[in-house]
Amino acid sequence: MPENLKLMCVFAHPDDESLGVGGTLAKYAAEGAKTYLVTATRGERGRFGTCKESPGPDVVGKVRESELRAAAQELGIREVSFLDYLDGALDQANPLEAVAKIAAHFRRVKPHVVITFGPEGAYGHPDHIAISQFTTAAVVCAADPHCGLSGNPQEPLPVHSVKKFYYLAWTQKKWAAYQSALRDLKSVVEGVERRAVPWAEWAITTRLDTTAHWPTVWKAVSCHKTQMAIYSRLEHLPEEHHEAIWGTQEFYRVFSLVNGGGKREHDLFEGLRS
Repeated sequence: MPENLKLMCVFAHPDDESLGVGGTLAKYAAEGAKTYLVTATRGERGRFGTCKESPGPDVVGKVRESELRAAAQELGIREVSFLDYLDGALDQANPLEAVAKIAAHFRRVKPHVVITFGPEGAYGHPDHIAISQFTTAAVVCAADPHCGLSGNPQEPLPVHSVKKFYYLAWTQKKWAAYQSALRDLKSVVEGVERRAVPWAEWAITTRLDTTAHWPTVWKAVSCHKTQMAIYSRLEHLPEEHHEAIWGTQEFYRVFSLVNGGGKREHDLFEGLRS
């Protein structure tokens, strides 16, 4: 693989990277691509192990940041950056500021490929939906010379066009395997229960074989120790079940400037290697 190929993932919380695209990050890092992660929050309002009472957002945030950095090291991620927003309130962030922050990372790093959550936020999580919207807008903004990045204190950076942009897209089969091994993921927003929204098999544009990397993914997931109360069932799964969960990664190609057509991809960098 050419050394200059770059992949950047933009997610909402620590552990999104490992549970969502751990296999992808491990695969491409092992192949020599440069991988980057932007995380919007530090998961300050998340669980803290088996503690019934949280030690407070500052403590939780610092620990979860440390866990994320450890997971990133396992996955071979070159750089981890935070947007410094509050967990559970990302949809209340100033949109112009959030888009400018993400676009500035695109212009600085110049990734060829960008991944984030789909517009449904996996299971309707408001933070996931917000980061999908912000990232999508930031891809456009980063390429637009007339898009001011006034929300970012850095000096203006040259525009950058992301070549390929993807949404994480899990099918019904993947969600069933994941939830049977983990838990029934759901969000309750304004009294309305939201659950996983699978993508249709025909909508999957890209499927990666990450079978060889599931042990690395499990090491990364295990770094998120404060969250292990919900991951504990994974520890006792036989290898074939781990492979079913982590052995493939599915995506929807939002756009590509280098390839197209209806044939399913098996490489996020297809069209960029020559």
